Amino acid sequence: MTTEDLTPFLDVASMMADAARCVVQPWFRRGLSVSDKADESPVTIADRTAERVMRAILAERLPDHGVFGEEFGLENEAARYRWLLDPVDGTRAFVTGRPMFGTLIALLRDGVPVIGVIDQPVLQERWIGVAGQPTRFASPLGGSPVTRRCLRLADAELSCTSPEILESAPHDGWKTLKARAKRMTWGGDCYAYGLLALGQIDLIAECDMNPWDWAALVPVIEGAGGKITAWDGSPLRADGDRTVLAAGDPTLHADAVKVLAEQN
Repeated sequence: MTTEDLTPFLDVASMMADAARCVVQPWFRRGLSVSDKADESPVTIADRTAERVMRAILAERLPDHGVFGEEFGLENEAARYRWLLDPVDGTRAFVTGRPMFGTLIALLRDGVPVIGVIDQPVLQERWIGVAGQPTRFASPLGGSPVTRRCLRLADAELSCTSPEILESAPHDGWKTLKARAKRMTWGGDCYAYGLLALGQIDLIAECDMNPWDWAALVPVIEGAGGKITAWDGSPLRADGDRTVLAAGDPTLHADAVKVLAEQN
């Protein structure tokens, strides 16, 4: 299938992002009730309603496609095309009034991400990645979806959502990576990957990532000129080790893989 054949699916992705934005944005800084899921992660009416709305669009527009969402699980498991939905990636930021979260929408074809959307409802920013195409970006704040060149780890801005998610890391290589980077910044969830695609961040290393956390990021990062894999440099897979390493510069990515391998 050519990239042009994905256009109808891209239209549906944009429709879902628009709908989720309409649901999520009015709840921001409104003192909404927060519940804890079985894994102690927070969830709100905004998460659940946004996913229900996106699933309703898929049921109407692409009923033969599969869908796997963070809040309501898997439907139509045997489908060749599967949508992965994370209505509010970064719920902790959302419930504490920080606009460092986003809605993630991905389409997988035979298990490979071919469409990815990162939408920030409050700032009205949207990244759209399509396999084989340059990443598109729309924002009232401006910005260009092109990663920056950074050849040396010593010059790199390194980011991670939180120290806690690294507690389940397969090894301590991230500590060496942190020590050799120019600077470490915490926070961001999916928004940090959007910033990497804009050339504001050079490197992100995380773990404990579910498929709905990383699938949308792959076309966005690659379409902006970067590289995103597991820590060992292998392609991201649903049955992988849940690590994610993203870099704006492929040379920097290769060096980061080597550093992480020193502790493996």
